[in-house]
Amino acid sequence: MKRTPVVFIHGVWLHALSWESWTERFAGRGFDALAPGWPGEAAAAPEVRTSPEPLARIGLDALTDHYARIVRSFDIAPVIVGHSVGGLIAQHLIAADVGRAAVAIAPAPVNDIPLPASSGRLLLPHRCDSPDELVTLSPDQFHRAIANTVDAEESARLYDRYVVPAPRRLLADLGCAGATRSPRAVADVGNAGRGPLLLISGQEDRVVPDEATRAVYKQYGDTTAVTDLKQFADRAHSLVIDRGWRFVADYVLGWLDEHGIRADPPEG
Repeated sequence: MKRTPVVFIHGVWLHALSWESWTERFAGRGFDALAPGWPGEAAAAPEVRTSPEPLARIGLDALTDHYARIVRSFDIAPVIVGHSVGGLIAQHLIAADVGRAAVAIAPAPVNDIPLPASSGRLLLPHRCDSPDELVTLSPDQFHRAIANTVDAEESARLYDRYVVPAPRRLLADLGCAGATRSPRAVADVGNAGRGPLLLISGQEDRVVPDEATRAVYKQYGDTTAVTDLKQFADRAHSLVIDRGWRFVADYVLGWLDEHGIRADPPEG
């Protein structure tokens, strides 16, 4: 029997294995869950850290097209779940009627919502002048910026397992450090015919602050399409990988069920 696919899209500085607990959880509920990596991404984060060069030229255009092809490849329209830049891509795709529903977790802002200057200073202290470079976070930077609500031991474990360098080209496309954002950093917020969309924020997120996600949510205010917002108190940008990930995943599962999106797709 065919199952409803769920495609997970990871964010900047994280490896596709950042979804490993989620794919297991969703598969346990009967979904066809998969987390395809970025183009050229090696099988594990340590391998990427050792030889990160294949990621260097990835920009938002290439990444969006990569996941659009994957989502369109299924016989059954998938649910799209994205974190950070993956959340931006999830919004872009569902607004273009690609996919059945979308969940954007701590998403990089779309349209004219700016990435806060504090995010750029925290993660990228220099301008995005050399697009083919890679930007590496130290364990301390990761703890301060992304995993700021967990202790040092957990942050170190998460870093070793999941953290990889980020393409400076992609960071520039997202508007980091004053760069001009890519025209692909958009979503058609007025599309009333798209599938349901859930936006999720962590209220202690230093990379994509809760206020930025709330601002994006307000942009959807004039559409009749289902658009929901869930705010998690005391959670940081690491909310998909830290010890509280299950609370977020189970909320998403419940939201999908509430909107009639289940592992067994309707016939016909």
